[in-house]
Amino acid sequence: MTKEETLTHLRNAKKAHIAWVQRAHALIEGLPVEKEFIPLQCTDCKFGLWFYEEGQMLGMMPNMDCLKEIETLHFELHDVYMKIFKIYFSDEDRSLLSKLFKSRKKVTSLNQEIASDYYQQLKGVSEKLLLVIERLERRIFALPESHFTNL
Repeated sequence: MTKEETLTHLRNAKKAHIAWVQRAHALIEGLPVEKEFIPLQCTDCKFGLWFYEEGQMLGMMPNMDCLKEIETLHFELHDVYMKIFKIYFSDEDRSLLSKLFKSRKKVTSLNQEIASDYYQQLKGVSEKLLLVIERLERRIFALPESHFTNL
């Protein structure tokens, strides 16, 4: 893989992360979002798929210590989202019919406020993650093409 391909894949993964956060925001704003479009597990979202496949190969290159920080923030992001997910999709207090049709449960105004607070946390973690991703992008850009011949 070339350096340019690596940068392109990283940028696409970053865009996918931004879209994931936007879908979480849409959920909190009351827009219809299927839970499948905001994966719970950090290995299931598009960014996670990139990170745990191609992204791990970057660890063989010099000065890539930021990968551990990305992983930590990515875990944290999904942990916060899990709290939001439970507010909107938990099976507690739902009728059998709503469970069968996998619809969102009705959310009280108090739970809506709690979800909004969680979203602010999620947004903060996302902003930190994006800064570290940009640092990774700069480090990749600074490496000579020869580092990418074995990827």
